[in-house]
Amino acid sequence: MADLRGRSGSEALQVKSELRDGAAIVRPIGDVDLTGSPTLKMEIRKVATGSVKLLIIDLGGVSYMDSSGVATLVEAMQLARRGQMKLVLCSLQPKVKSIFEIARLDTVFTIVDTVETALTR
Repeated sequence: MADLRGRSGSEALQVKSELRDGAAIVRPIGDVDLTGSPTLKMEIRKVATGSVKLLIIDLGGVSYMDSSGVATLVEAMQLARRGQMKLVLCSLQPKVKSIFEIARLDTVFTIVDTVETALTR
């Protein structure tokens, strides 16, 4: 688990991951901003191995994301495609979801409500 200070200096990004049913589930908790994005990117690269066919990023613990966070998820999508994995985002909080909708990225990413739903994709 990685730990870095977030935008306010008080909230730190933590990234946890687990393997379940052949899927890698990555759970960032905190702000995914310029400071925390490299930590998230590193964890995604670590779990996105040849044995994983589904990469789930659970954003339920993320209340703030800036453009570097979005760029990290775009890189994750490219990594998934190269590795012939499916990428699913889930549990987006309203402020984070609005970023994807405004940028029309909700039409590019597969976004579902829960990890359980993502596991069936």
